[in-house]
Amino acid sequence: MANREKNSIVERPLILRAGSLSMLFEPELAFLRYICFGNREILRGIYAAVRDGAWGTITPEISNICLEAEQDHFKLTFDVNCWRKEIDFFWQGSITGDPQGMVVYSMNGMARSGFISNRIGFCVLHPIQECAGRACLVEKVDGKLERGRFPEAISPHQPFLNMRAISYEVTPTISAQVRFEGDIFEMEDQRNWSDASFKTYCTPLSLPFPFEVAPGQNFKQTITLRLKGTINEIPTQVSPAAGISFQVYQDVRFRLPDIGLQMASHSRPLQEEELTRLKKLNLHHLRVDLNLSDSTYPKIFARARSEALSLGIFLEIALFLGQSPDQELRAFIKELQRIKPKVSSWLIFHLGENSTSEKWITLARDFLSEYDGQAKIGAGSHQYFVDLNRSHPPAELLSLVCYPVTPQVHASDNASIIETLPILAQMAENAHHFMGGIPIAVTPVSLKPRPAPLIYSDEPDWSGDSLSSWADVRQSSLFGAGWTLGTLKYLSQGGVESISYYETTGPEGIMESSMNMRAMKRAKLFPGKVFPIYHVLADVGEYAGGMVLKTISSDPLTLEGLAFIKGDLLTVILANLTTKEISVALTGLKSQASIRYLSRDNAELACTNPEAYRAQVDELRRPETGLIHLKLGPYSLAHIETIQSNRKFNHLI
Repeated sequence: MANREKNSIVERPLILRAGSLSMLFEPELAFLRYICFGNREILRGIYAAVRDGAWGTITPEISNICLEAEQDHFKLTFDVNCWRKEIDFFWQGSITGDPQGMVVYSMNGMARSGFISNRIGFCVLHPIQECAGRACLVEKVDGKLERGRFPEAISPHQPFLNMRAISYEVTPTISAQVRFEGDIFEMEDQRNWSDASFKTYCTPLSLPFPFEVAPGQNFKQTITLRLKGTINEIPTQVSPAAGISFQVYQDVRFRLPDIGLQMASHSRPLQEEELTRLKKLNLHHLRVDLNLSDSTYPKIFARARSEALSLGIFLEIALFLGQSPDQELRAFIKELQRIKPKVSSWLIFHLGENSTSEKWITLARDFLSEYDGQAKIGAGSHQYFVDLNRSHPPAELLSLVCYPVTPQVHASDNASIIETLPILAQMAENAHHFMGGIPIAVTPVSLKPRPAPLIYSDEPDWSGDSLSSWADVRQSSLFGAGWTLGTLKYLSQGGVESISYYETTGPEGIMESSMNMRAMKRAKLFPGKVFPIYHVLADVGEYAGGMVLKTISSDPLTLEGLAFIKGDLLTVILANLTTKEISVALTGLKSQASIRYLSRDNAELACTNPEAYRAQVDELRRPETGLIHLKLGPYSLAHIETIQSNRKFNHLI
C-alpha cells in the first residue's frame, strides 16, 4: 500500500527511490539532490529558479506537498510561490520516479505580475568527481549529435551550447540520459565560482537579458532522467550506521599558507583585549583595500598601518586604480613615504577591469619598486575566479597571482556551501597551471560576496535589523567554523601561499567589536565575544611555519578535518558539518591524544571566555592500533592533539 503524506510544511528531507536510484528532496527549496545509483552520483541536483534582473534568486515558499511512495517508485507534487517586491510568480511542481529508474521533474508556472527577470526555469547539476573528463554525447536543439567531454580543467566558457539532451556512462553497462524540454539549455563550469558542479541552465546567455515578463505569462519545463542499458547487479550503499572514517597520512605534507585577516570595514579602533586575542593567532598580515581615486583613503591607510604595527604583522595592500592612475600613484607614493608601513605584498587592480591588465601592473611596479623592492607584486581578480580564468595577467611581471573565494554566488543553503570545499584545491591547481606556477594568494575569503574595493564606513547604519548586506548570520556559528576549517584543508592541498580571511572584528569578522548598546540589542551581539571561527584560526596559528598533512574523510559532505604537524606536535581538528550526531573513526595517530570539543554545549564559554575554554582538556585517549573512536554532535568540532614523546601529558595520566 502506498505511503501517502500531505503537508503544507515538511521540514525533513524526503528520501525517494526510483528503481535502482535513490535521491533526496529538500522541501524548503524544492531541490532534488544527490540522485545516485548505489554510491555513484549521477546528478548532484535539479531545481527551478526565478531570478530578478540583477541575478538575485527569489526565495521559494513551498506548500501543499503531497507524496505517494512505494519501495521503488513515487509521485511528489507541491506548490511554489516566489515573490519579492514587484515579482509575483507561482508554479506547480511534480516529480515522479518509476521502477525502471526514470525520474521526471516538471514545473508549470505563471507570472501573477509583470516584472524584469534574467532567468526562469530549471538548472541541472552534474557532479564534478564523477563527470570531469568523462565522455558524453550531446543532442542539439536541431537534432544533431555532438560527442564531447565534461571539462577536466576548469572551463572559462560554456563547454556545450544549444542542448536538448546529454548522455554519459554510469557503469560499463549503464548510461544516463538527461533530457531538457521547454527552453534552450546550455552548460557552464560552476567551479569558476567554487560550486561543485557543471550546471546546465535554461535560456542561453547569448539572448538579451534581462527580459520583461508579462502578467499571465506561462512557463512550462520538464527535466527527464533515464537509465539505459543492462542493470546486472544491485548497487551497494554504505550504511550510515557504519560511521565515518577519517584517515591521517603523516608522510604526505603541504606547506601551511600564511594566514591574514581583512581590516574591519567599521571605523572602531581595535581595543586592547581585541589586540591581545588577535596576537594569539600568529597572523602574517592584515589586508586593506585602498581606492586611490577616493580622497578619503589616506585616513584608512593610516588606520591600517597603525593596526598592523600594533599586531606586529605585515600589510597586504590592495590598490584600486581609477581614471587617473599616474596622478593617483604619485599621490599614493607620498602617503607611503610619510607613514612607511611594513608591506608583504601589493595587489594591483583597476576599477574598470575584473582582471588586471598588463599596463596597470607595469605602471604600478614602476612606482612601488622605489619604496620596497622586497614586497611582492600581485594582481589578478578582485571579484571571482572566473575573471582570472578568462583573462590571465602576465605572469612574468608578477611575484604572485590573486583571486577571492566565496561559496554563495549561486546558492546559500548549507549543503551547497559544504560542496564548494574540494573545489578550492582544483581552483588553485588550475591557477598554478595557467599562470606558470607562480605563488597564489587567495584573498579575501568571505561567506558572502564582498564589494571591491571594500567600503569602509565611519558611521555604520544601525537603523535596520541587519548589520550589513554582506554579513551572514553563519559568520558567528559553529557551521561557519567548520566551513573555514575545510577551506584551510583544501587551499593548503592546492598549494596556495597565503590566505586572507574575514575582517578582524564586527559581524563579518572573527569576533564582535564594541558598539553602542542599542545596536547590540537589536543585533543580539555582545562586545568582546569571539566567534567559533576564532578558535579554528587560533589552532592554526599555533602551527604557523608548520605543515599540513594529507587527510581523507570517507564522507566529506558530513565530516571534514585538518591535520597539522610542527616538530613532534601533531593536531587534528574535525568538524561535523551536519545537524546530526555522527560516529567517527580517526586513524593515523600513534600516541596518546588530548581532546577538546567545541559544541553547542560549551560554545557560550568558548565565545565569551576563550582563554578559559582553550586551557581545557575534555578527555585523554590512547589510540588502539592507531585508531580513536569519537562522537561529534551537530556542527561540533574536536581538537585532537598528540606529542610523539607523550611528555606533555605525563602530568595528566
